[in-house]
Amino acid sequence: MKNPIVALFFVIFLSAFNCFNADEAFDVRKHLSTVSRYGAVKEIVDSNFIPSKVPDGCVPIHLNLVARHGTRSPTKKRIRELDNLALRLEDLIKDARGRNLPLERVPSWLDGWKSPWQGRLKGGELITKGEEELYDLGLKIREKFPTLFDEEYHPNIYTIRATQVPRASASAVAFGMGLFSGNGSLGPGRHRAFSVLSESRASDIMLRFHDCCHNYKHFREKQEPAVSKLKEPVLNEITSALIGRYGLNFTRQDISSLWFLCKQEASLLDITNQACSLFGPSEIMLLEWTDDLEAYILKGYGNSLNYRMGLPLLEDVAESMEQAIKAEEESRPLGSFEKARLRFAHAETIIPFSCLLGLFLDGSEFKKIQKEQPLQLPPKPPQKRTWRGSTLAPFAGNSMLILYSCPAPNKSKNKHFVQVLHNEHPIPMPGCDGSDFCPFEVFKEKIVAPHQKHDYDTVCNPKPESSSSSIYQMFRWLFSLSKGDNQPRDEF
Repeated sequence: MKNPIVALFFVIFLSAFNCFNADEAFDVRKHLSTVSRYGAVKEIVDSNFIPSKVPDGCVPIHLNLVARHGTRSPTKKRIRELDNLALRLEDLIKDARGRNLPLERVPSWLDGWKSPWQGRLKGGELITKGEEELYDLGLKIREKFPTLFDEEYHPNIYTIRATQVPRASASAVAFGMGLFSGNGSLGPGRHRAFSVLSESRASDIMLRFHDCCHNYKHFREKQEPAVSKLKEPVLNEITSALIGRYGLNFTRQDISSLWFLCKQEASLLDITNQACSLFGPSEIMLLEWTDDLEAYILKGYGNSLNYRMGLPLLEDVAESMEQAIKAEEESRPLGSFEKARLRFAHAETIIPFSCLLGLFLDGSEFKKIQKEQPLQLPPKPPQKRTWRGSTLAPFAGNSMLILYSCPAPNKSKNKHFVQVLHNEHPIPMPGCDGSDFCPFEVFKEKIVAPHQKHDYDTVCNPKPESSSSSIYQMFRWLFSLSKGDNQPRDEF
């Protein structure tokens, strides 16, 4: 009888040890959705995918980069939310004392907590960690593709674009400093000056297409309340759990603000033992899922409008490859053609762009988006999902498309190939039979062309009203003026 009893105790001990190790191994910084820092999540890849081996003799001739800005401080609106949270926590502690709640149940940091950004009037700027992320990315790309970046800098050879938002242009500068370091004459690092181009926010349909797309703005405004409703059950469940755990009268808004604080502390300050410690690992994964759900519905595969409005960017990528192929075929001399297009923008750019490429889908799902059919929402934990904001669009998250020129055996037509890297790792393209190394003609036919049945203007601008409707609207406007309304409203 002793042996079975010993074995039973050993199994129980092993189970407890494994649970302890699982909790020990849990790193909240890998579960912060799109607030994740690049270094914390960039090595998370699909272990089941075996990358293609680039064939011998293939050389890269052009590179496209679409990158998100680096880690940034909270925006002005969010800074106000954290200031309000400090006042709210103060009230909760007072209430607990008034109810004679044993304060040993309450984490000590809550008493007297003040926001690290208290008193800040502005926010959203690139922080030092964000600068380092982009600087390091520039260094690594030059190291990985030395033949693409071995020429003297010229803005027509290495085109760098950023949105007009300062954190994006600052990211472009940090990246360029890394990419061209040692190749100039400025300072001890032998840096050099380089050009960063920006388009007005009002007309930037390449990198801020969401800002210029009227139909998308309307869609988002209508969908946001529904998204909040979808998140409510999780927030209610976690609110009840924390009330029971700590005895404080938390509201759903308190939990939402504390989760936001957790993300800011963990990502920007490497603090994981305050706001993040209020939640257990399973609760954090549920909160992460709610953020991913929001990104899916409002920026990703949840609606075809989200990514179809990014068509100008996809077409620009394809056009740059065609120009590189033409330059090679015409044997143009070095210095006379572009070798890289480097773009710096936002999660609202990189997520739709990833969707246009069909990333993070299987083959059947890819066929659905080509037909503009809806997909199922990302499954709720503990079920596994491939759609995760932390790997899709962390701070400094990026997609690279490398155009290779390969020897053409037996005069094959497929001489040029496109390799896609996401966060510097090869990633499968369902439109290319799950390969990360795709013949350029197949890339154009299977991935780019299906999206071209709609143009940006058709997707984004409301249909023109009929003449009778326009006359009716004019009479309504004139009538409103006669009633003393000096601010006629846009009926769209």
